[in-house]
Amino acid sequence: MEGKAMAEVLTLEEIKTRYPSEWVLVEDPELDEHHQVVRGKVLFHDRDRLEVDRAALERRPKSSAFVYTGEAPEGMVFAL
Repeated sequence: MEGKAMAEVLTLEEIKTRYPSEWVLVEDPELDEHHQVVRGKVLFHDRDRLEVDRAALERRPKSSAFVYTGEAPEGMVFAL
């Protein structure tokens, strides 16, 4: 599946609704007190994380975050 380049500011809930079970590259993310993304400019989205990583390397946003909008598979561990 080919990813899409975007440039629209959305809330986290809007991102989850528009891009279910996808990786999303968010530029200039606004974070809450727990450092969770609240809103930001959607630069790119795709089901394939590798494509989103490539988009980040191409665009090199000054401030960005990756958001996965699906459910984490059981047993998956995330490292920051």
